[in-house]
Amino acid sequence: MSRIGKKPITIPAGVEIKQDGNTFTVKGPKGQLVRELSSEIKVNIDGNEITFERPNDLPNIRALHGTTRANLNNMIVGVSEGFTRGLELVGVGYRVQASGKGLTLSLGYSHPVEIEAVEGITFKVEGNTKISVEGIDKQLVGQVAANIRAKRPPEPYKGKGVKYADEVIRRKEGKKG
Repeated sequence: MSRIGKKPITIPAGVEIKQDGNTFTVKGPKGQLVRELSSEIKVNIDGNEITFERPNDLPNIRALHGTTRANLNNMIVGVSEGFTRGLELVGVGYRVQASGKGLTLSLGYSHPVEIEAVEGITFKVEGNTKISVEGIDKQLVGQVAANIRAKRPPEPYKGKGVKYADEVIRRKEGKKG
C-alpha cells in the first residue's frame, strides 16, 4: 500500500476545495488553483479531511495513488502558504538585478541575460547574488527556477554558475602542474 497515498490530508482554515468530476478547484488566501487529477483514484472529502482509495493493485494504479495525493496536497499548501525556491549566483562579476517584474542577469556572457516575468511567479532579489522564486504552483516555481539555473549551471572545478540555495556542488580537482 502506498505510504503517501494512505495519509489523509487535513484542510487548513481558509481553504475551499470544489470537486467537479476529476477536476479540483482549490481556493485559499494566496489564490486559486485548478487541476485535473486521475479519474482512477477515488477522492473522498468529508469535513476537513481528504482520503484517497484505489480500485486495485495494478502497478500504474499504485503509482497514481501517491501521486494524486501529493498533487492535491501541493495545491492546498500552495494556496495557503505558497512555495519558494532560492537561487545563488557564484562567480566573479555574476550579478542579478530586478528589471520591472523580470530579472537581468550578468553571467559572464558578452550580453546580459533577460528573464521574463511569468504569470503567477514573483522574483525577490536579495543583494547582488541571491534570487528567490515564489508562487503558489509548486511545479511552476520549480520549472522557472530550473530555467534560470539552466542559463549557467554550476561547473565542478571552481563552482561558478547559478545554483540552488540548498545545492551542494561536488568539486573536482584540477590539473596537476
